[in-house]
Amino acid sequence: MLRARAAAKVSALAPLREVRDAAPEIAKLRMKKSALELERIRRSIEVTVEAHRSAWRRIGSGLHEYQLAAVMTNVFIERGCRRNAYAPIVGSGPNGAVLHYTGISRQMDAGEMVVMDVGAECAGYAADLTRTVPVDGKFTVRQAELYDIVLGAHEAVLAAIKPGMALAKTAPGSLHKVALDYFNSHGKDRAGAPLGKYFTHGIGHHVGLEVHDAGDPAAPLEAGMVITVEPGLYVPDEGIGIRIEDMVLVTATGGEVLSRALPRARRRIEEALRK
Repeated sequence: MLRARAAAKVSALAPLREVRDAAPEIAKLRMKKSALELERIRRSIEVTVEAHRSAWRRIGSGLHEYQLAAVMTNVFIERGCRRNAYAPIVGSGPNGAVLHYTGISRQMDAGEMVVMDVGAECAGYAADLTRTVPVDGKFTVRQAELYDIVLGAHEAVLAAIKPGMALAKTAPGSLHKVALDYFNSHGKDRAGAPLGKYFTHGIGHHVGLEVHDAGDPAAPLEAGMVITVEPGLYVPDEGIGIRIEDMVLVTATGGEVLSRALPRARRRIEEALRK
């Protein structure tokens, strides 16, 4: 609406000129990152990885979600990043199954998992990383089963990334479909149904000056683009939410996981929580 009004004013001032919206063309320019932009994105990711590791050292039964968020935000500020890239999402137990949960007020209990979707913004560029970890340091049998399925979907998507693939659910070469097919062919819910219906959001988005940066999810990926890969399962009946999110640079031959320094394998997470 604001754009339409602005265009009308310009047209009135310059009636002999054609007025077109430049936003789509500017968005295309933002989708492929320059060397300087990649340097700043890597910096934001480095600080975000440190913040997640700091939260892992602090996590424990009896702690509140907002205390973990505070630990991570403090790392951002101490490392010279002025703010969070977005409102911290820290959801423990049943809150992990709520998409974009920002209440961060619940007290965590042993035997639960906590979804931490928190990223720094450094020098104007965003990071967006998510890990799901057990509050008391070890996944239960069911948690481990579902976690490994999410991880399997994540790895399947990473292996499929290359120029020409797309983020949109129905686009040719859909990375979303790779994850959905994996979920529907691995594991069941309590009623014996496939798990795909519990994957309730997209597989990823572009990241840059904004955490959800300019980009067309249906457009084929090209080398130089930075995207997230974030499959997840959200099973309210079991009080379980699991998301694993990494940032990936699309290359000429595949994808480089920029956030690989933050463990995502279940055993490595449990080892990190013991330290």
